[in-house]
Amino acid sequence: FYKDSKFESYYEACKSRGIPVGAYYDAGKELCYVDGRQYAQHFLKMIKGKQFEMPVYIDIEVVPASMKKANTGATIAFCEEMEKYRYFVGIYGSDISTFYSQLDLKLLEDYTLWVARYGESPKYVKNYSIWQYSSKGKVDGIKGNVDLDRCNTDFPKLIKGVHMNGY
Repeated sequence: FYKDSKFESYYEACKSRGIPVGAYYDAGKELCYVDGRQYAQHFLKMIKGKQFEMPVYIDIEVVPASMKKANTGATIAFCEEMEKYRYFVGIYGSDISTFYSQLDLKLLEDYTLWVARYGESPKYVKNYSIWQYSSKGKVDGIKGNVDLDRCNTDFPKLIKGVHMNGY
């Protein structure tokens, strides 16, 4: 249960500049061994009192592919728990190593997907809302590279319209 040391400062900086904010919870490699609701409860404590114009995501990247059924079950449990508390939730991962190898994509159709695939558009995941297409972006004020994404959904309008994510 780790919280990025810059989470609060990044949240406040974006809010003060009118930049839409989202958050993600890195599930870690233990996902298949835990109840996803437990992770959701921890994440809820971390984001309590905040408003997010973008979805909140569970980040699936380093779970064992051999535990695909358990990974998928824990991911769905996480999402269902977040939704109980009126959060617009989604799943982040890479096109092939996550959504093809580590999760059962057929069971995740109810969730918005944020798909990483560098150099070319996603090939396995066909229905996604955000595509992370590079890890070599530059942003003033941030040292080093940042990820670059394309979003095809007006999440701020959607989320505020249904009064989710603290709205």
